[in-house]
Amino acid sequence: MQAYMKSTMPFRGVPGPAQKALWKELLDTHALASRREWTQVVRQLWQTAQFREERYAAVALVSHRSYLGYRTAEALPLLDEMIVTGAWWDFVDALATHPLADVLKAETTRGRGRAIRRRLEGWARGSDLWKRRAAILCQIGAGAEIDAEFLYRCIGPNLLDAEPSRQRDLRDDFFIRKAIGWALRQYARVAPDDVRRYVRANQTRLSPLSRREALKALQPRALAFSKTSSFRLPAR
Repeated sequence: MQAYMKSTMPFRGVPGPAQKALWKELLDTHALASRREWTQVVRQLWQTAQFREERYAAVALVSHRSYLGYRTAEALPLLDEMIVTGAWWDFVDALATHPLADVLKAETTRGRGRAIRRRLEGWARGSDLWKRRAAILCQIGAGAEIDAEFLYRCIGPNLLDAEPSRQRDLRDDFFIRKAIGWALRQYARVAPDDVRRYVRANQTRLSPLSRREALKALQPRALAFSKTSSFRLPAR
């Protein structure tokens, strides 16, 4: 498990299904009384973890349904800390697609959507690779409710010609290129024509990996489009 995850932190060796059963039993049974206690326990689990599963427990707690009401803008510093110090895809993707997504939805519902989107757009332009990835991925589960303009504003600073050369290492990073493709692929499930237009308009600004991933759910028409484009999708 440690070798697969390329982790310097060791594993206890508890398989994923067993972890989920443990989290359900423990988190459903031992309720935390307040936002402050929830934040403290999540942070303590995260900061004192000696094994990776202990950090997975912190992710499970910060994402648990019982504390959905706590996942507002006030939770953003906690998620920021976990994303920056976690600094790997297993933590970041779980945090971005669940608790961070909940924060975005909650703030939007409360009429504070512009403010939270502005903060996350700051993440997408910032110097931390994993916060950039989190901002791109935070609408993965939004379905038909996705804010396409916000998605494109998060992707924009990560396109290949978007920023000075000092940021090129971030824009060329595999995890950024993959995140862009994944986010576009999910959006393509509800707005395929919009994604086709976006990919066509940004052929030279999207990496081959991002283009390929974006069009993966649209293979029949994507293959037809590839005949007239400057890139070719790989054989399947």
